[in-house]
Amino acid sequence: MKQRELGRSGLKVSAIGLGCMGMSFGYGKPGDRGEMLALLRKAVELGVTFFDTAEVYGPYTNEDLVGEALAPFRGQVVIATKFGFRLRDDGQPGFLGVDSSPGRIRQAVEGSLRRLRVEAIDLLYQHRVDPKVPIEDVAGTVGDLIREGKVKRFGLSEAGAATIRRAHAVQPVTAVQSEYSLWFRRPEEEVLPTCEELGIGFVPFSPLGKGFLTGKIDEKTQFENGDFRNIVPRFAPEARRRNRALVELLETFGRRRGATAAQVALAWLLAQKPWIVPIPGTTKLARLEENLGATEIEFTAEELRELHEAAAGIPIEGGRYPEEIEKMTYL
Repeated sequence: MKQRELGRSGLKVSAIGLGCMGMSFGYGKPGDRGEMLALLRKAVELGVTFFDTAEVYGPYTNEDLVGEALAPFRGQVVIATKFGFRLRDDGQPGFLGVDSSPGRIRQAVEGSLRRLRVEAIDLLYQHRVDPKVPIEDVAGTVGDLIREGKVKRFGLSEAGAATIRRAHAVQPVTAVQSEYSLWFRRPEEEVLPTCEELGIGFVPFSPLGKGFLTGKIDEKTQFENGDFRNIVPRFAPEARRRNRALVELLETFGRRRGATAAQVALAWLLAQKPWIVPIPGTTKLARLEENLGATEIEFTAEELRELHEAAAGIPIEGGRYPEEIEKMTYL
């Protein structure tokens, strides 16, 4: 497996990581625990060294799963987790709003350390910006936790460029995580240039468009109860029908390269910057192996230009989140 450095941080990880959320949360019924443990350990065998989770995934159950699966590989892998939500007292899925108060950050970290079975969190993201708490206070609290030896590195998720700069001035930011793919390219406007300037790595989540860019979803697909795509405007049946044009482009391009649509989408991301590390999620070994195969695809400059121009001419139908969730991003 090829390695990449996240920005100029010195932190090197596998060129493609593994987003673990869907194993426990977000896409309907959680995967069988035994099967998910085996998949996580197989990912390590295949060279994956970068794993992404969060306390809100479940809540708590995904961190516990990742912690158990990766316990035999301490020192060989990097586990990223996140704080930033006020969780329900009854342990049910969902959250009660953002909360990055210093006390809440410390509470989250203590829980994550226990569930992940580690002495220090490798990479700790603020999951969403809390407009009620100055980002300087958030960065300062994480900086204190780093000095105390409970956290190694600081990250931000779905933050705007100005917030990234303010946080980085207090506590250096190792990585920014945001959705990025051929069907959501907003990071190109300000976030990616800011990361490049400051030497911050970039970690695209949903690099396969929440599964859509694999080509396995169309307007007839029925999602399980509890699958959050049921409330996403971009996944309304008519939007899916219209958005198939982008998938067809990837499939056409893939046939020329002997690759799948998913591999083309991931290889395109890898080609954008050498400090970009996508974290596609899956619950299936065949999909994991397929995704990792994208690291072997190298596009020519002409191919990248052609793909860029063709994709830019395809309008995307529907928002990527319901409006109330979208309002929580790029603050």
